[in-house]
Amino acid sequence: MRALTNSLVLLLVIPMVAGCNPDAPDVVAPPPIQDSYGATVGSVSFPTSCSEVVQPHLERALALLHHMTYGGSEKYFRAALDANSTCAIARWGLAMSWLHPLWPDLTTTAEFAEGRQLLEEAEAIQDQTAWEADYIAAIKAYYDAEALPERERLAVYERGWRAVYDRYPDDQEAQAFYALALLATARPGEPGLATRVEAGAIVEALRDRVPEHPGALHYIIHSYDTPALANQALPVAYEYGALAPNVAHALHMPTHIFTRVGIWLDSITMNQRSEEAAVQANPGKMSPQYLHSLDYEVYARLQSGEDLSAGVAAEEVLTMEGPYVLISPPMAAYALAAIPARYAMERQDWSAGAALQPHMPSSFGWQDSFAPYEALTHFARGVSGARGGDLEVAAGALEDLKRLREVILAMDAVSYWASQIDVQIQTVEAWSAFAQEDTDAALEGMRRAAAIESQTDKHAVTPGEIIPARELLGDMLLALGQPAEALSTYEAEFARSPNRFNGLYGAAKAAEQLGDRATAARYYRQLVNNCKDAEIERPRLLEARAFLANQAQLNAG
Repeated sequence: MRALTNSLVLLLVIPMVAGCNPDAPDVVAPPPIQDSYGATVGSVSFPTSCSEVVQPHLERALALLHHMTYGGSEKYFRAALDANSTCAIARWGLAMSWLHPLWPDLTTTAEFAEGRQLLEEAEAIQDQTAWEADYIAAIKAYYDAEALPERERLAVYERGWRAVYDRYPDDQEAQAFYALALLATARPGEPGLATRVEAGAIVEALRDRVPEHPGALHYIIHSYDTPALANQALPVAYEYGALAPNVAHALHMPTHIFTRVGIWLDSITMNQRSEEAAVQANPGKMSPQYLHSLDYEVYARLQSGEDLSAGVAAEEVLTMEGPYVLISPPMAAYALAAIPARYAMERQDWSAGAALQPHMPSSFGWQDSFAPYEALTHFARGVSGARGGDLEVAAGALEDLKRLREVILAMDAVSYWASQIDVQIQTVEAWSAFAQEDTDAALEGMRRAAAIESQTDKHAVTPGEIIPARELLGDMLLALGQPAEALSTYEAEFARSPNRFNGLYGAAKAAEQLGDRATAARYYRQLVNNCKDAEIERPRLLEARAFLANQAQLNAG
């Protein structure tokens, strides 16, 4: 975590092209641009028909676009357009910078209007290549589909980039953008993860040809950011941060894979670096990237027993005053709601979880469309109320979740968030039934929630659910004196959410109750090893240490 004040901003100045005279009446030398992204942002190939005066700006803009550093990319494309008014590809770039295919925000009405105008102007420019015209057509198809739901707009976008990819099979930028478009249209629960595998194969081949291509490394991570594929991206995860060591999103992205495979220390380290870079890029403002990285950092710290640092972050977001960078407010909203919920529930602090309030911090511009993120707060309140014995809080939270479900279904009935809120409702109902000693209803509901979640791929905005449903099912089975099924349930979740503190503890406890001391010792030892830097001795960690000490005595005797 890094405060926004007194930050050191490291600036790179992109100068005018030395000795280059404007080559047409519509061209002026672009002014130098200061940024904090550093000299190294990767290698792209972007031979445009625009003036060579603006070519460095266009190439840097494209690299930042592949890094999903959309604000920086927009700045460079706009400077190129201001300097070269007949540069068609600069107009293309501005329109591209307003579409964030994997992020939870949508292109705004104003951006649609300006984007269409820019792309129509670009189409009318005579001095452009057929290649540029095809690039422009690919993104214009998306803007022309404004009236369609976003899912259908992205399908149009994917078809546009497929056409470019088919027409220019050796074009490395077309390969990268087509892979990204595929990922934007991948269906949750798709058999065999076929779309992810296809996208990954395209950008892996690109990485082989151009090892420093930012889109290749970035989109490999997104392609394989799922439990079944995550290990394939581990080498790239260690490469990507080094490729652009001052770009916040590039520093953060490796932690998607570290989270999927349970490498907590590296996740903490890289997210801290990402937060520092985000502060440098946006001095005095709170950016969604900072909050996104902070959420991943808190998730990792809670698996490592670093509760004090996680608590500082939770307090930071609850009392945050802004101002906020206005790129992707939904990404910020998710993190602001998730961090306090994680902090309470991962530590079984049911009183704190039950006391959470929605729309915090109050300084943030909460909107009705943020219903999926508000639901995280009510989910934490509901489960915490039920498990802490306050059924009135649980009932109120359940009402709020059902109200938000209607909002989410109206937004997109087949989205990830629609599945998530069904899981959340089932879970709160199950633990409420458990609190009322209706064991059959409790187990039925919790099994149903776990089944839904197991068929749902995670969204790129989240490191994982607040607590995995199958892990909560294991907790319930353990509490009901069914350690054999509890153990198999925890172990099944390890394939999806490995190396988690509470999952390891639950599996160890279940094995211990079964009399399987070897398995219990293995999981307790893994838990203790993960918590070498623990800042506080949680009761569960003390229990693990005590078991291992006792086991050591038995082995010695």
